[in-house]
Amino acid sequence: MSEPAPLVPRDAATVMLVRDGATGLEVCMLRRNLNSDFVGGAYVFPGGAVDPADSAPAVEAICAARTEPDASKQLGIESGGLAFWVAAVRECFEEAGVLLAIDANDQVVSLADADTATRFAQWRRQVDHGETSLVEVCAAEQLRIMAGDIYYFAHWITPVGPSRRYDTRFFVAAAPPEQRPVHDDRETIATIWINPAEALRRQKAHELELIFPTIRNLEAISRFETAGELLAAAAAIDEVVTILPRVVSDADGMRILLPGDPGYDEVIDGKGEGGTRVEGREIAR
Repeated sequence: MSEPAPLVPRDAATVMLVRDGATGLEVCMLRRNLNSDFVGGAYVFPGGAVDPADSAPAVEAICAARTEPDASKQLGIESGGLAFWVAAVRECFEEAGVLLAIDANDQVVSLADADTATRFAQWRRQVDHGETSLVEVCAAEQLRIMAGDIYYFAHWITPVGPSRRYDTRFFVAAAPPEQRPVHDDRETIATIWINPAEALRRQKAHELELIFPTIRNLEAISRFETAGELLAAAAAIDEVVTILPRVVSDADGMRILLPGDPGYDEVIDGKGEGGTRVEGREIAR
């Protein structure tokens, strides 16, 4: 009997919200619900799957400083690139309550006013429950997505094998100064601001659960001292390399191989069902 075809990864987008804190660069992380069937209990960046509404015809009109052709070219795809930026913003709004948008006066959305914060909390619930769309929110509030200030940073594809696979584009953006990330108490149950190096230290000490792509992106941003330095570097990236890990099992256990690693090209199918927690590059089931 022939093997079934590998599961096609679902398009997804995630955004690393960054700011300058007391310890230097900080990134916002959310803890997944412990009962989630996908990386339950792990700390992640806000993000999720790209929805059909993210590529609606009206989307380009609400995106500031980035066009559909430019977005697709940057992602290296023929069309539909802008949907990844929209998905990143929508998921950030749904999961963390942060809306990366500007008003009619080109000012970043502020939720410092209690009435405004309450109104946008209602919008958040409606978008999260599919009762309205991000396009409709932007139209009602006369907003545009800050697409030009959200920078494409990394591209990871889930290895062949797991029952759920994603083709994920990672973005980085400055956290709006007058908005406070708050988990939704549904998909996410905790919110933290943390220095990337500290997050990595806590992961190694078994104090913080992280999945492999999160670890590698934390490593990538940990070399920057400030949010400004990171954002400037991200804005200058010309090409993002796609990373498709391959999982191998040998006498040393199950290990993750990355492009360029010895033996990577010799892995036939890369199956590694269920591997979501890592120590270095070893997979713990």
